[in-house]
Amino acid sequence: MGDVASLQKALGYQFCKPKLLSLALTHSSAGGQSNERLEFLGDSIINYIIAEALYRRVPSPREGEMTIMRASLVREATLAEVAIELQLGDYLRMGTGERRSGGQRRNSMLADALEAVVGAILLDSDVEQCRSCVLAWFAPRLQQSSLGTVVKDAKTRLQEYLQGRDNSLPKYEVVSVQGEGPAQQFHVACHLHKLGMIVEGVGATRRQAEQNAATSALERLPDHGG
Repeated sequence: MGDVASLQKALGYQFCKPKLLSLALTHSSAGGQSNERLEFLGDSIINYIIAEALYRRVPSPREGEMTIMRASLVREATLAEVAIELQLGDYLRMGTGERRSGGQRRNSMLADALEAVVGAILLDSDVEQCRSCVLAWFAPRLQQSSLGTVVKDAKTRLQEYLQGRDNSLPKYEVVSVQGEGPAQQFHVACHLHKLGMIVEGVGATRRQAEQNAATSALERLPDHGG
C-alpha cells in the first residue's frame, strides 16, 4: 500500500480523522467494516455536486440534456478514470483473493472507492470541502462536457427514448445478490410502468446489472435508435 500522505496530497485534502480515509479504502473482502456505507453517501454527494456544476456552467440545455451530461460524468467508467488519476488503486485494502484477481484495477471497485472517499471527506469536514475536491478532480471533464462529447450508455439511451415519448422514467430494483467477492452476481429488474414491462439484467456489480437490464429493454422497444 502506498504512502497515505501522498494520497491526501493528490486528493487535495488532509483528513482530521485518518480512520475515515482508511475505512473509505477498505473493501468488504478485507473483512470487518468496509466502505459500503461511505460509498452510499458519496454517490449522492457526487451526483449533487456535478448536477449543480452543470446547472451553473451550462445555461442553455434543458433538464433532459443536463441529465444526460450528468449521467456521463458520474457513470462507473468515468468515476474509475478519476480514481486511476488519483491512484486510489494503490491504497485499497482487500482480501487476498480479490487482490489476486486484480480487484484494485477493476472499474467497479475503483468507482466505489472514489465515492467512499467523498463520503469520508463529507463526514470529516462539510459539503463545501467536498465540492472543492470533486470540482478539482472533475474540472477537465466539466470544461469539456457537452452533448456532443457524451458517450451514451444503455441507461441514458433508454431514458431518452422514454422521455421523447412522454413515458415515465424507468425504475431499477435489485431483486437479489448471489455469491461473494469476484463471483458476486446482481440481479436487477427494470420497471417500465407505463409500458407494462419488467426486464431483468445480471452483472458483477449493481451498475453493470442495471446497464444490462436497460440494454435488454431497448432491444424490446421499437425504433430505439440503437
